[in-house]
Amino acid sequence: MATFASLAEFTAAVGTELGSSEWLTVDQDRINLFAEATGDHQWIHVDPERAASGPFGTTIAHGYLTLSLIPVLVKECYSIEGGIRMAVNYGSDKVRFPAPVPVGSTIRATAELVSVDEVPGGVQAVVRVTVSGKDGGKPHCVADTITRFYA
Repeated sequence: MATFASLAEFTAAVGTELGSSEWLTVDQDRINLFAEATGDHQWIHVDPERAASGPFGTTIAHGYLTLSLIPVLVKECYSIEGGIRMAVNYGSDKVRFPAPVPVGSTIRATAELVSVDEVPGGVQAVVRVTVSGKDGGKPHCVADTITRFYA
């Protein structure tokens, strides 16, 4: 995990990898809870019996579930210790889901600081987050996240 003492130190790290999170296992309970929260009960996510004969051989996590795990994973990749009054999720650019997350998969995020630009009262950072699996292969999610850090 990269730890930065200030926004200036963080800004100087543009173009570098910030770190990787711990591994997280995506179980059926998490998938089911996400389905309940979003109303997306498609069988490839919530019906293990039917999914066993489907295209993935098992249930898979919703793409947006994978995306929603980014904040919890990224907080293990880097931190800014001083000079921050608040951080606000401003959005994401170019979100892709190159490979599904089969139930029981173990995933983690790796964060790379792509850019930092000044905004009134702070900076706006673009961090490319790649969510990959312990099994290797294509990443499960790649997203350019945008965060505004206010001093």
